[in-house]
Amino acid sequence: MRDVIVIGAGPAGLAGAIACAKYGLSITILDEFIKPGGRLLGQLHQEPSGDWWNGIKESERLLKEAKNLGVDIRCGVSVYNLEKEDGQWNVYTNSGTLSAAFVLVATGAAEYPIPIPGWTLPGVMSIGAAQVMTNVHRVQVGKKGIIIGANILAFAILNELQLAGINVDRIVLPEKNPISQKSGEPEEVLKTLLHAAHLAPSPLLRFGSRFMKHEWMRKIGINFYPKSGVKVNGTPLQLRCAALEIIGKDQVEGVRVADTDSNGNIIPGTESVYEADFVCIAGGLYPLAELAAVAGCPFQYVPDLGGHVPHHSETMETPLDGLFVAGNITGIESGKIAIAQGTTAGISIAKHAGKGTAIIDEELQQAVLNVRTVREQASIQFNPEINYGRSKMKQLWEDHYAKNNNERSQKKIG
Repeated sequence: MRDVIVIGAGPAGLAGAIACAKYGLSITILDEFIKPGGRLLGQLHQEPSGDWWNGIKESERLLKEAKNLGVDIRCGVSVYNLEKEDGQWNVYTNSGTLSAAFVLVATGAAEYPIPIPGWTLPGVMSIGAAQVMTNVHRVQVGKKGIIIGANILAFAILNELQLAGINVDRIVLPEKNPISQKSGEPEEVLKTLLHAAHLAPSPLLRFGSRFMKHEWMRKIGINFYPKSGVKVNGTPLQLRCAALEIIGKDQVEGVRVADTDSNGNIIPGTESVYEADFVCIAGGLYPLAELAAVAGCPFQYVPDLGGHVPHHSETMETPLDGLFVAGNITGIESGKIAIAQGTTAGISIAKHAGKGTAIIDEELQQAVLNVRTVREQASIQFNPEINYGRSKMKQLWEDHYAKNNNERSQKKIG
């Protein structure tokens, strides 16, 4: 009989399982992919310190520790339902139903699709798919590509593609429309990118970004932004150029684009075609939280966390007894933060299971503080106002807790 089922074998899931196992709990991890590691498997980048973050090596370290602690890891297993009955959580999978008193949902994130005419052609993929094909499967995605969409994820993977010797010819924006929303507005994109300007390879970009943090300077900067773009690691970033259509007969042959004004509106008569044999669409990430919704967990809409996220506390609890969450399901952040959150969730589960020593409360608070520290030290944030988003969720949880206590008091009085 297992104590905990962890759904997701990414950084949060593995770290959560390890933390639980250290307190003597029996754990089963389920993941639909063929191997553990999640998003870690595709990550490879150099940090400001000069050290390299190798996601594959990090996943191997976590996997080895989990196995040494006796964690049962089952890959190639898809979970489609989650419900509680008689004090146990039933987890329904393609290989049968499993039960446990506690469930940690660490399903991570998915990419926003931005539909563009021609996006069903062979050779069109999400930027995350290009990362997995390159770093995990060692498959060359093409010889000359174009990225449609400019965000932190796109720049991180651009560098990884370049390290693999793949030529990314340029980065352009999607056409401004109700679906692309802010990702098609040059000034909004520039504002987001400024939060990672300290990582820019060009001293000019780093210096200029200090002034662009003022709205009036951003408007001037966008108005005079060069048509040919500004190079990022040798690849032009064209904020005043929008992709109208991906063209090709049997596969990608190029992208039809047009110049835009400072607001992202198409300038008539400026259309041209850039040749390419592959296209990556970078729409950003959102929490992959369907399973928590199926379980009946309430949600909160917090844009600074990436959208709709399960209602949760800093100790990774949800309002549903025995259901915990960790990692990008709670808000889009880095792998390091997912690991710290997973550890917090594991200790929190152990506490609720009555495990640990008299100092488990102190250990849990230290884990919460560690999440904050890792966040403060993060060189990149996918959502610039992540701290505001986390504070908002914390307040919402405290309000929920206070409301429940008040309702219980009223019942006792009644």
